[in-house]
Amino acid sequence: MIHIELTREEPWPDGDWEALATSAARAAIAQTPHGALLTTAAIVEISVRLTNDDEVHTLNQQYRQRDKPTNVLSFPMVQSDLIATVSQNSDDGEVLLGDIVMAHGVCTVEAAERGIPIAQHATHLLVHGTLHLLGYDHLNDDEGDAMEAIERDALAVLGIADPYAIED
Repeated sequence: MIHIELTREEPWPDGDWEALATSAARAAIAQTPHGALLTTAAIVEISVRLTNDDEVHTLNQQYRQRDKPTNVLSFPMVQSDLIATVSQNSDDGEVLLGDIVMAHGVCTVEAAERGIPIAQHATHLLVHGTLHLLGYDHLNDDEGDAMEAIERDALAVLGIADPYAIED
């Protein structure tokens, strides 16, 4: 069972961000070989923090040595090769899959540039962040292409158009 523990800081607006994050995480997980996490008896928790650019800038500098804010950061808590057995190895029936942190300003600017609502862009970034928690990455072209394909499939399930489509 997937559980989202969400905190929202200003300037993120009110909204049902927890439901949005739950839908995004479930859609992402369903498109991977880790789909069993959706029905396991264990509680698989993802912590989501919606915060400001300054906080994400600090985290990006501290953990990635990049001196700027970014749209989303993911901090996996389970090694990707152990995810399949995560529910069996839980002492108390709960597992923290990891943390996703999103920067409001960066997300808002990107959504405006794409001409889409912030909630739609946030959904894409939550799918993306969830895939990082599962061990997916985009450090090379092959990994990036595979990750984008999973994102497209997950977003299609949620009724969201391909964010990577090239417009003429």
